Amino acid sequence: MRIMGLDLGDKTIGVALSDPLGWTAQGLETIRRSGQLKQDMERLKEIIDQYQVNKVVVGLPKNMNGTTGPQGEKALAFAEFIKTTFGLPVETWDERLSTVSAERLLITADVSRAKRKKVIDKMAAAVILQGFLDAKANK
Repeated sequence: MRIMGLDLGDKTIGVALSDPLGWTAQGLETIRRSGQLKQDMERLKEIIDQYQVNKVVVGLPKNMNGTTGPQGEKALAFAEFIKTTFGLPVETWDERLSTVSAERLLITADVSRAKRKKVIDKMAAAVILQGFLDAKANK
């Protein structure tokens, strides 16, 4: 069962995939958003078909006090849109500090600032997906 993780932003969508067994997450790509939801969905559909994705996990940005703000509402609407468009099960995962964690991993790996900017969104998607996979494995 392959799971796709998404880090949703206004300008980009970070995409990560699990291995077929659902143990590890790897960053796949960063989709530059076109402003047209249909075009963004076309690329996601290609990935879903190519990798035979069975489930999608969308990062849910919550405020530090646990409430859902405007960005969280956008993520929930996007998750619902994916669910109805592709007919796949969709779950949300608390993504607080996922970008910070991804940034720290890249700094630790001594990745230059310019390269970090290019891969941060897909790394954040991988952090979100790995958190989901780890929690599922620990149940």
